[in-house]
Amino acid sequence: MEDAAIVALYWSRDENAIAETGKKYGPYCRAIAQNILSVREDAEECVSDSYHHAWNAMPPQRPDRLPPFLGRIVRNLSISRWRRERAQKRYTGLESLLSGLEECLPDPQDVERTVEGRELTRRVEGWLEGLPRDDRAVFLRRYWYGQEVQALARAWGVSPNQMAKRLQRLRKSLKRDLEQEGFAV
Repeated sequence: MEDAAIVALYWSRDENAIAETGKKYGPYCRAIAQNILSVREDAEECVSDSYHHAWNAMPPQRPDRLPPFLGRIVRNLSISRWRRERAQKRYTGLESLLSGLEECLPDPQDVERTVEGRELTRRVEGWLEGLPRDDRAVFLRRYWYGQEVQALARAWGVSPNQMAKRLQRLRKSLKRDLEQEGFAV
């Protein structure tokens, strides 16, 4: 079923919208949640909750592109769950993602004191837009969607070591760009 038809089902409050969303985007949403949470049952729960959130968001929202809309919802729900459960040390997925970015992103306290978060976001988006398409895809698949380095290496036909080096170069590039813009990293 086409995305526009699925969105139309949400707008008409037809419960088939959730079933169609699950058929078409269930694996996509599960992959995002699983990469962040690393506990299958919790990932499944977040995916289920994301359908409920989509149901509540449409209307009034009418997303032009359904995958990023759903991806954002499931990612935010998964991160929220990870934060709630973090004290119990149940998840390693997001911690490993965040530790990879620590060296090239400013300390959140410094960001709040020196610039608004929007400026940092704008700068990172600008940096991403300036990357070649493949580098942008690798960076987003690793740090937004939480894909493992090994999976990225397979997808790009390189060794995990080569992919890790590529990601390291991208992080250094981001760090350099932010430092040139005056962000304390």
